[in-house]
Amino acid sequence: MNKPFSDLKVIELAGVLAGPSAGLFFAELGAKVIKIENPKTGGDVTRSWKLQSENKEDKTSAYYWSINAGKEVLFLDLSSDKDLQSFYDLIKTTNVLITNYKLGDDVKLKVDYQTLKDLNPTLIYASINGFGKDNPRTAYDLILQAESGFMFMNGEKNAAPLKMPVALIDILAGHQLKEAILIALLNKYKTNKGSHLTVSLFDTAVASLANQATNWLIAHHLPAAQGSLHPNIAPYGEIFTTKDHHQITFAIGSDKQFKQLCDILNIEITSSYQSNQLRITNRQTLFEVLNKRIQTFNFDILFKECLKHDVPIGKIRNLKEVFELPEAKSLINSLHYENTIVNSVKSISFKFEA
Repeated sequence: MNKPFSDLKVIELAGVLAGPSAGLFFAELGAKVIKIENPKTGGDVTRSWKLQSENKEDKTSAYYWSINAGKEVLFLDLSSDKDLQSFYDLIKTTNVLITNYKLGDDVKLKVDYQTLKDLNPTLIYASINGFGKDNPRTAYDLILQAESGFMFMNGEKNAAPLKMPVALIDILAGHQLKEAILIALLNKYKTNKGSHLTVSLFDTAVASLANQATNWLIAHHLPAAQGSLHPNIAPYGEIFTTKDHHQITFAIGSDKQFKQLCDILNIEITSSYQSNQLRITNRQTLFEVLNKRIQTFNFDILFKECLKHDVPIGKIRNLKEVFELPEAKSLINSLHYENTIVNSVKSISFKFEA
């Protein structure tokens, strides 16, 4: 495997998920990533986030290993002069530092950017915060899902707001941070100048609202919970059950795909469903027409026909089924994850040093 960052040294002062996920990215691509944990608190708090089913003898949770594999771990108490000096010695030869301190905590611990810049003028100091670099508010992913509109939109119609089952805002912020670091590294290679980067969880969340944001800002449509249905496309997200009791869904993004699906199901396209706009308007009756036919098909036959004719179909799988898929097995068996840049840099704040 190509290791493009084998000459890179990254120190991670961040905990939980967002910051450490950025550190994981660089570790997977060959960087030496040193994760600093506080021995007085038992280290990263996620070490204790265990499932009831996990072995009580294990000192570290499965959650922790989701974003900390491949890193070196060093326990340092930065409130101790001796440990702080050890940290300063490391910083002098470090390329990137990742932090997620609350407002003012970095200054109290003497690990703020201005202090560390004096030790290493070319240091890239990358930090994640909750609601902006000048806001002291404590932020967890759940709070950001609530505050940024995701929970309001998520869930079934007329049901309680619902958080997503993964800490998606943290994950997206981690992507944003690593993009910021990559741009800062490019700048450093060109100018040999350090950078101070900040990524806000709130900015990340709002920037990731995508079409739901413009549905409100441009069309003045207030997005609300409607299950997995898509407000702009139909059929898209409806859940169907096959004859042999498998649950499936479709992502029909074009008239051509809709025609292909109707051909497979042997359904005549009436005037009520000839365009996407009409299909949205008549969504419920369309569901009933499709559902009636889908219930006559066994899953394997319908799945193969849809793949053959390029109709986007998905089976709703539990995680046991997911990791039995050949694609998932290939991913697990490989020694790295393929990292794809999936977010814009809208929520990244840069300060390139003169």
